[in-house]
Amino acid sequence: MKLLNWRTYFILALLAVSALVYYIHYLIFRDVHHIFLYLIGDIAFVFIQVLLVTLILQKLLEEREKNALLKKLNMVIGAFFSEAGTSILQMLSSFDRGACQIADQLLLDDTWTAADFDRVCRQLDKATYQFHCTRKELEELRSFLLKKRDFLLRLLENPNLLEHDEFTELLWAVFHLTEELAARGDLTSVPDSDFEHLLGDVNRVYSALTRQWLSYMEHLRSDYPFLFSFAMRTNPFNPDASVEVTK
Repeated sequence: MKLLNWRTYFILALLAVSALVYYIHYLIFRDVHHIFLYLIGDIAFVFIQVLLVTLILQKLLEEREKNALLKKLNMVIGAFFSEAGTSILQMLSSFDRGACQIADQLLLDDTWTAADFDRVCRQLDKATYQFHCTRKELEELRSFLLKKRDFLLRLLENPNLLEHDEFTELLWAVFHLTEELAARGDLTSVPDSDFEHLLGDVNRVYSALTRQWLSYMEHLRSDYPFLFSFAMRTNPFNPDASVEVTK
């Protein structure tokens, strides 16, 4: 027979102390009716207490914890765009023949509301991209991604990313494209079929990256206006963007 653990002893001790207090109450007041009246009332309230704690308070705590985690994740996302994401967007947007149509929708300013972000996000979900680039440009993309591979790997090691599926999928798409490009030798000699395959990987990255960039801009717009101001002045979709404040 297994020995009782400390939790079992603790439970038995609490029950014993409770019974002792009820017994002392009976010795003093000699009122069993009063004891059972409040005992049953307290037991009935336990179910309401469970409801309040498990369904309401716990939900509020979970929401608070989730919001705190999302703030930390947005710091990681910000580091990604600062280190690599914005540059990748600039390179890939130059491959897209229809980039001007997307750029017109992504010229952000401080008047944008949540409705504006939702509207553009829906438009991006329906957008199609027409990529065209030279093998030399693809070589330049490979060179850039290989320089950032260690940074991408460190991001993937962050366990908190499990709470942000979209950004995790984006990182995997970027990392997959990096591996595809790194696995090839001279990109100028790859056959057309393989070149089209690589452009398909580029498409996947560009689509996910654009949506994630827009989501991150919405976060900056609401929580960090000074960072949003800098993001507007370095907008990868704005060919006239200038980091210098002119107004």
